[in-house]
Amino acid sequence: MPVTLPKIFEKSYTVTDDLAVHFMGEEAPPVLSTPALLLWMEMTSSESIKELLSQSQDTVGVGVTLKHLAATPVGGRVRIVTRLVKVEGRIYSLEIEAFDDTEKVGEAMHQRAAVTIAKFAVRVRAKMKRA
Repeated sequence: MPVTLPKIFEKSYTVTDDLAVHFMGEEAPPVLSTPALLLWMEMTSSESIKELLSQSQDTVGVGVTLKHLAATPVGGRVRIVTRLVKVEGRIYSLEIEAFDDTEKVGEAMHQRAAVTIAKFAVRVRAKMKRA
């Protein structure tokens, strides 16, 4: 299906204590962890291209370059904006930005590959048997 690029999508999330880092002790308030920011970027990217796939397909992350630019405290809201900028075969390339209520807090380039769910499941189950 032809896609008009860039295709823009956004979703907001709230920073909760379980997604925060607490390594700076009592002096510094807990803030959104980089792994949680990456998770939100991946989830939003996946959701943003879902309508371009058949019902038997989904996508998996295959590459990411991430910059976590600023801290967002627990309770803060983060808005993730994805831009699908290129489709090459089964590879979808996205530019991603993240903003809290005061500033840009992250940016990334992310690639996702379309997979047929049934084939993917067979490969993973076979790998589980070998492990």
